[in-house]
Amino acid sequence: MSCCHYFQPTDGGDTAFSVDGSAVTFGHGALDEVGDHARALGLRRVALFTDRAVGGLAHLARVTASLRAAGVDVGLFDEVRIEPSDRSFLHASRFFRDGRFDGAVSLGGGSVLDTCKAALLYATYPADFLAYVNKPVGGGVAVPGPLPPHIACPTTCGTGSECTGIAIAGLFDSTPARAAGSSEAKGPGHLKVGIAHRSLRPSRALIDPACAQTLPAAVVAASGFDVLCHALESYTALPYTRRARPERATLRPMSQGANPFSDVGSLEALRLCGRYLLRAVRDPQDHEAREQLMYAATLAGIAFGNAGVHVPHGMAYSIAGLVRDFRMPGYPAPDAPDHRAPADERADEHAAGALVPHGVSVILASPAVFRVTAAVSPERHLAAAQALGVDLRGVSPGAAGEAGAAGEIGARLAAHLVSLMQATSIPNGLGAVGYRADDVEPLTAMTLLSTRLLQNAPCALDRDALAGLFRDALAYW
Repeated sequence: MSCCHYFQPTDGGDTAFSVDGSAVTFGHGALDEVGDHARALGLRRVALFTDRAVGGLAHLARVTASLRAAGVDVGLFDEVRIEPSDRSFLHASRFFRDGRFDGAVSLGGGSVLDTCKAALLYATYPADFLAYVNKPVGGGVAVPGPLPPHIACPTTCGTGSECTGIAIAGLFDSTPARAAGSSEAKGPGHLKVGIAHRSLRPSRALIDPACAQTLPAAVVAASGFDVLCHALESYTALPYTRRARPERATLRPMSQGANPFSDVGSLEALRLCGRYLLRAVRDPQDHEAREQLMYAATLAGIAFGNAGVHVPHGMAYSIAGLVRDFRMPGYPAPDAPDHRAPADERADEHAAGALVPHGVSVILASPAVFRVTAAVSPERHLAAAQALGVDLRGVSPGAAGEAGAAGEIGARLAAHLVSLMQATSIPNGLGAVGYRADDVEPLTAMTLLSTRLLQNAPCALDRDALAGLFRDALAYW
């Protein structure tokens, strides 16, 4: 087992870890197999979820043709938003419910896959939106039973959502967001919330590297950093042996902490990111790099789907949720509001012109975080840095336990992340996306609501510590 001493038993800690995963098909031509897989799952009529950007690409025609050739009837929902909200999730669920479908196919980025998961949930087990949302914002109610089959087909090289039981959305005009000091924010989702349950995990994932060949460089950069952070956070998360033992085995959370199984995927994903991330962003014709980055996304998705992520993702939800008017350069322009959607959903879409893409919001927080968390588990951070290709000259493999070494490891890792940001035109910290020093308090207050993520951190962080991380992330160079 990797770093066995990291998983030493603790009083009251868990003594076992669980491994769950979607069935995965990876490789060129995987999209063309969707019809056969749908029939094998017993499907006769499926809802095909996508967005308008993907709807204009050849991928949609391939999937539709495969399904119809297999005798599967298809109903298209192409109204998924780049930044899903509670309203857009429920709008999608009404489509699934009213269409009398027996399963679903999702084709797109993480927003599409997450929307499909939520649509199946709320159509199958109707409830108030907050019922299934993680505590303390929502009720944290467990999914009551199985969901209809879902075949997930990611088209970006970063989300990993095809391998997880997690769906993320923004709450508009939410009381928790106002409590966090965001009543004047104009961003796409004032409060980012998550629904996490094993039943949300897709039945099968079809990952076709050809989808990555059409992505703009800015999208590759954002999704690539999401891969990197999934792997780095999973590997440095609190070990599962320091998480409380559940009362029953079925109550063990998916975000159970770092474990030997997830370590394998995390380290290989980091190695692939170190080798291929910059190449994939810089050259759209470098098909090897984009294919390998898509494979890294799958590995990291399986890893964090069984370990969980921590502080950078918690901070990222606040960064993306409270943005005022910044929109990532090089990112596709927002669509005009869809006249087919309900009026309140069109209003949400109009408000979503501001955008810090998810992967960008995560990497903006990461250098500040890992500079600090390296002090808690320097050996883990050193191993992660080695896999990523960080310049560690002068730091010996056995130096992690030496006095002062942890600070050096954290500094080297943070500096490497910053250099990757610079090389891929990522904004220089939170200040470059419109945040000021007086925004630290509302950002901190909102992040404190992400207890599922903060509890998975390798060390406890109180309000002052989190505020310090946000201040450190305002500018990096």
